[in-house]
Amino acid sequence: MQENRSAYRIRDLAPTERPREKLVKYGPEKLDDDELIAILIRVGVRGENAVEVGHRLLEHFNGLKGLYEAHFEDLSKQRGIGMVKAIQIKAAIELGRRLSSESDKSRPTIQSPADAARLVMYEMSNLPQENLWVLNLDTRNQLLNVEKLYKGSLNSSRVRVGEVFRAAIHKNAAGILLIHNHPAGDPSPSPEDVTLTRAVVNAGKLLDIDVL
Repeated sequence: MQENRSAYRIRDLAPTERPREKLVKYGPEKLDDDELIAILIRVGVRGENAVEVGHRLLEHFNGLKGLYEAHFEDLSKQRGIGMVKAIQIKAAIELGRRLSSESDKSRPTIQSPADAARLVMYEMSNLPQENLWVLNLDTRNQLLNVEKLYKGSLNSSRVRVGEVFRAAIHKNAAGILLIHNHPAGDPSPSPEDVTLTRAVVNAGKLLDIDVL
Protein backbone atom coordinates (compact mmCIF):
# COMPACT_ATOMS: atom_id res chain seq x y z
CA MET A 1 0.00 0.00 0.00
CA GLN A 2 2.91 2.31 0.76
CA GLU A 3 4.28 1.72 -2.71
CA ASN A 4 0.97 2.73 -4.26
CA ARG A 5 0.80 5.83 -2.08
CA SER A 6 4.27 6.95 -3.14
CA ALA A 7 3.78 6.26 -6.81
CA TYR A 8 2.13 9.52 -7.71
CA ARG A 9 3.79 12.86 -8.29
CA ILE A 10 2.33 16.27 -7.52
CA ARG A 11 1.62 16.71 -11.22
CA ASP A 12 -0.43 13.49 -11.16
CA LEU A 13 -2.89 15.04 -8.69
CA ALA A 14 -6.00 16.83 -9.85
CA PRO A 15 -5.23 20.56 -10.24
CA THR A 16 -7.50 21.42 -7.31
CA GLU A 17 -5.47 19.11 -5.03
CA ARG A 18 -2.03 20.48 -5.88
CA PRO A 19 -0.63 22.62 -3.03
CA ARG A 20 0.13 25.71 -5.11
CA GLU A 21 -3.23 25.70 -6.84
CA LYS A 22 -5.03 25.11 -3.52
CA LEU A 23 -3.23 28.07 -1.98
CA VAL A 24 -4.23 30.36 -4.83
CA LYS A 25 -7.86 29.22 -4.76
CA TYR A 26 -8.53 28.81 -1.04
CA GLY A 27 -5.74 30.71 0.73
CA PRO A 28 -2.72 29.43 2.69
CA GLU A 29 -4.75 28.85 5.85
CA LYS A 30 -6.60 26.00 4.13
CA LEU A 31 -3.43 23.98 3.47
CA ASP A 32 -2.00 21.36 5.81
CA ASP A 33 1.51 21.82 7.19
CA ASP A 34 3.01 19.22 4.85
CA GLU A 35 1.43 20.97 1.85
CA LEU A 36 2.96 24.31 2.85
CA ILE A 37 6.35 22.66 3.21
CA ALA A 38 5.86 21.07 -0.21
CA ILE A 39 5.46 24.53 -1.74
CA LEU A 40 8.75 25.59 -0.15
CA ILE A 41 10.77 22.59 -1.31
CA ARG A 42 9.00 22.46 -4.71
CA VAL A 43 9.98 18.90 -5.72
CA GLY A 44 10.23 15.54 -4.02
CA VAL A 45 12.61 12.64 -4.44
CA ARG A 46 12.38 9.24 -6.05
CA GLY A 47 9.46 7.42 -4.45
CA GLU A 48 8.15 10.49 -2.59
CA ASN A 49 6.42 13.59 -3.87
CA ALA A 50 6.99 16.95 -2.20
CA VAL A 51 3.98 16.61 0.12
CA GLU A 52 5.21 13.23 1.34
CA VAL A 53 8.68 14.65 1.96
CA GLY A 54 7.04 17.41 3.99
CA HIS A 55 5.03 14.83 5.94
CA ARG A 56 8.20 12.82 6.64
CA LEU A 57 9.99 15.91 7.91
CA LEU A 58 7.15 16.75 10.28
CA GLU A 59 7.10 13.22 11.64
CA HIS A 60 10.88 13.06 12.02
CA PHE A 61 11.13 16.39 13.86
CA ASN A 62 7.83 16.02 15.76
CA GLY A 63 5.89 18.80 14.06
CA LEU A 64 6.51 22.44 13.20
CA LYS A 65 7.96 23.28 16.61
CA GLY A 66 10.53 20.53 16.24
CA LEU A 67 11.29 21.64 12.71
CA TYR A 68 11.86 25.16 14.02
CA GLU A 69 14.19 23.91 16.75
CA ALA A 70 16.09 21.47 14.51
CA HIS A 71 19.72 22.26 13.78
CA PHE A 72 20.34 23.42 10.25
CA GLU A 73 22.79 20.59 9.65
CA ASP A 74 20.27 17.95 10.75
CA LEU A 75 17.61 19.38 8.48
CA SER A 76 19.89 19.67 5.46
CA LYS A 77 20.95 16.01 5.81
CA GLN A 78 17.38 14.75 5.47
CA ARG A 79 16.73 12.84 2.26
CA GLY A 80 15.54 15.20 -0.47
CA ILE A 81 16.38 18.40 1.41
CA GLY A 82 19.98 19.56 1.13
CA MET A 83 21.35 23.00 1.90
CA VAL A 84 19.13 25.12 -0.39
CA LYS A 85 15.82 23.62 0.74
CA ALA A 86 16.90 23.70 4.38
CA ILE A 87 17.63 27.41 3.97
CA GLN A 88 14.18 28.01 2.48
CA ILE A 89 12.43 26.12 5.27
CA LYS A 90 14.39 27.84 8.03
CA ALA A 91 13.82 31.26 6.48
CA ALA A 92 10.06 30.68 6.20
CA ILE A 93 9.79 29.49 9.80
CA GLU A 94 11.81 32.47 11.04
CA LEU A 95 9.47 34.87 9.24
CA GLY A 96 6.54 33.22 11.00
CA ARG A 97 8.33 33.47 14.34
CA ARG A 98 9.05 37.16 13.86
CA LEU A 99 5.45 37.83 12.92
CA SER A 100 4.12 36.05 16.00
CA SER A 101 6.56 37.86 18.28
CA GLU A 102 5.61 41.34 17.15
CA SER A 103 4.10 43.60 19.75
CA ASP A 104 0.49 43.02 20.73
CA LYS A 105 -0.09 46.56 19.49
CA SER A 106 -0.08 45.16 15.97
CA ARG A 107 -3.24 43.21 16.82
CA PRO A 108 -6.33 45.40 17.15
CA THR A 109 -8.41 45.25 20.31
CA ILE A 110 -12.17 45.03 19.80
CA GLN A 111 -14.26 46.51 22.59
CA SER A 112 -17.48 47.28 20.72
CA PRO A 113 -19.46 46.46 17.57
CA ALA A 114 -18.15 49.74 16.14
CA ASP A 115 -14.55 48.51 16.56
CA ALA A 116 -15.42 45.34 14.67
CA ALA A 117 -17.21 47.26 11.96
CA ARG A 118 -14.24 49.58 11.41
CA LEU A 119 -12.00 46.56 11.04
CA VAL A 120 -13.95 45.00 8.16
CA MET A 121 -16.04 47.79 6.67
CA TYR A 122 -13.61 48.82 3.93
CA GLU A 123 -13.37 45.32 2.47
CA MET A 124 -16.87 44.10 3.21
CA SER A 125 -18.88 47.12 2.08
CA ASN A 126 -18.16 46.41 -1.58
CA LEU A 127 -18.84 42.67 -1.57
CA PRO A 128 -21.55 41.77 -4.12
CA GLN A 129 -22.70 38.68 -2.18
CA GLU A 130 -23.58 37.91 1.39
CA ASN A 131 -20.59 36.74 3.43
CA LEU A 132 -20.16 35.31 6.90
CA TRP A 133 -16.85 36.01 8.63
CA VAL A 134 -15.72 35.03 12.10
CA LEU A 135 -13.35 37.17 14.15
CA ASN A 136 -11.47 35.06 16.70
CA LEU A 137 -10.34 36.93 19.83
CA ASP A 138 -8.06 36.19 22.77
CA THR A 139 -8.87 36.78 26.44
CA ARG A 140 -8.11 40.51 26.05
CA ASN A 141 -10.37 40.84 23.01
CA GLN A 142 -7.37 41.18 20.72
CA LEU A 143 -7.85 39.85 17.23
CA LEU A 144 -6.26 36.47 16.53
CA ASN A 145 -7.46 36.13 12.94
CA VAL A 146 -10.39 36.54 10.58
CA GLU A 147 -12.01 33.45 9.09
CA LYS A 148 -13.96 34.06 5.87
CA LEU A 149 -16.30 31.10 6.01
CA TYR A 150 -19.31 31.44 3.72
CA LYS A 151 -20.24 33.33 0.59
CA GLY A 152 -23.74 33.53 -0.87
CA SER A 153 -27.19 33.35 0.68
CA LEU A 154 -26.96 32.27 4.30
CA ASN A 155 -29.37 30.15 6.26
CA SER A 156 -29.14 27.92 9.28
CA SER A 157 -29.34 24.74 7.21
CA ARG A 158 -26.37 25.70 5.04
CA VAL A 159 -24.02 27.01 7.73
CA ARG A 160 -22.40 24.30 9.85
CA VAL A 161 -22.07 25.56 13.39
CA GLY A 162 -19.04 23.35 13.94
CA GLU A 163 -17.28 25.10 11.07
CA VAL A 164 -17.88 28.45 12.75
CA PHE A 165 -15.86 27.33 15.79
CA ARG A 166 -13.18 25.25 14.08
CA ALA A 167 -10.51 27.97 13.92
CA ALA A 168 -11.47 29.28 17.37
CA ILE A 169 -10.81 25.87 18.88
CA HIS A 170 -7.56 25.48 16.95
CA LYS A 171 -6.31 28.89 18.08
CA ASN A 172 -7.62 28.53 21.64
CA ALA A 173 -9.74 31.65 21.21
CA ALA A 174 -11.69 32.98 24.19
CA GLY A 175 -14.42 34.56 22.10
CA ILE A 176 -15.69 35.09 18.59
CA LEU A 177 -17.58 37.76 16.68
CA LEU A 178 -19.84 36.98 13.75
CA ILE A 179 -19.67 39.42 10.86
CA HIS A 180 -22.36 39.29 8.16
CA ASN A 181 -23.11 41.77 5.40
CA HIS A 182 -26.33 42.62 3.56
CA PRO A 183 -25.36 43.85 0.08
CA ALA A 184 -28.78 45.44 -0.41
CA GLY A 185 -27.90 47.96 2.28
CA ASP A 186 -30.47 47.13 4.96
CA PRO A 187 -28.60 45.91 8.06
CA SER A 188 -31.73 44.58 9.79
CA PRO A 189 -31.23 40.89 10.71
CA SER A 190 -33.34 38.42 8.78
CA PRO A 191 -35.15 35.55 10.58
CA GLU A 192 -32.42 33.24 9.25
CA ASP A 193 -29.77 35.51 10.78
CA VAL A 194 -31.49 35.35 14.16
CA THR A 195 -31.88 31.56 14.02
CA LEU A 196 -28.25 31.03 13.07
CA THR A 197 -27.02 33.43 15.76
CA ARG A 198 -28.99 31.61 18.45
CA ALA A 199 -27.56 28.26 17.32
CA VAL A 200 -24.02 29.64 17.43
CA VAL A 201 -24.54 31.22 20.87
CA ASN A 202 -25.82 27.91 22.27
CA ALA A 203 -22.88 26.03 20.79
CA GLY A 204 -20.48 28.59 22.23
CA LYS A 205 -21.82 27.97 25.72
CA LEU A 206 -21.09 24.25 25.34
CA LEU A 207 -17.59 24.95 24.05
CA ASP A 208 -16.89 27.69 26.64
CA ILE A 209 -16.23 30.19 23.84
CA ASP A 210 -18.05 33.49 24.21
CA VAL A 211 -20.07 34.66 21.22
CA LEU A 212 -19.59 38.39 21.63
